[in-house]
Amino acid sequence: MTVAIGIVGCAGRMGRMVIQEILATEGCVVAGGTEAPGGPIVSDLGSLVGTDPLGVTVGDDPLALFSCSDAVIDFTVPAATRVHAEAAEKTGTAYVVGTTGLTPEDQAVIASAAHKAPVVQAPNFSVGVNLLFALTKQVAEKLGTDYDIEVLEMHHRHKVDAPSGTALGIGQAAAAGRDVSLDDVARFAREGQTGPREIGEIGFATLRGGGVIGDHTVMFSNEAERLELTHKASSRGIFAGGAVRAAAWLQGKDPGLYGMSDVLGLD
Repeated sequence: MTVAIGIVGCAGRMGRMVIQEILATEGCVVAGGTEAPGGPIVSDLGSLVGTDPLGVTVGDDPLALFSCSDAVIDFTVPAATRVHAEAAEKTGTAYVVGTTGLTPEDQAVIASAAHKAPVVQAPNFSVGVNLLFALTKQVAEKLGTDYDIEVLEMHHRHKVDAPSGTALGIGQAAAAGRDVSLDDVARFAREGQTGPREIGEIGFATLRGGGVIGDHTVMFSNEAERLELTHKASSRGIFAGGAVRAAAWLQGKDPGLYGMSDVLGLD
């Protein structure tokens, strides 16, 4: 079976990576791509990635793209993702969401779409990072609150949300391991006279600079030892590859909200 995959935000950095990954994946073809009205005018999507013409031009109508695709991949921004989720709900098209920095209201729109369409949403589509999530949950469960948990992340200077979606995913995995809500135990900033660290707190530290694609470390510390789990991305291709894998996996799936742990069989 051939899977026709559409790409919203196709002229962006991740959009171009996704096009390249689709072209390199057997059984997948590029269905089309969109940019916001007034975006780049491109005669053919192949020109975005330096290949021969694909016979597909960039459009600006997400609903039309969803209607002609078996699955659509979205690494855009929250305002655009709301529009794309509504298109997925209207068409029932499989939808892969990698956008971060979403509000609870944004998430509600995605959840609504999942009643009508199969959706994979993940803060990170790397296989290695999703294994990190699974390991973090396991370690947090085994060590308990005798160990303090801190999540450290660094990204390039252009990233606009902090902490990263991946860092929050690590924190959520740690909280799940302890059977608590991250909202109840997260500590996102420390400055001045903060007092001693609270037992059970999950702390976050954010670094920004240069062209770092994504470095994430979760630290478990007590008075006698420290255990660190680290993932460092050296290519955005790992995110595109995971997203294309998710798009193919969604074919034939019932409507619902899935994660990369489902795609990879980690649960």
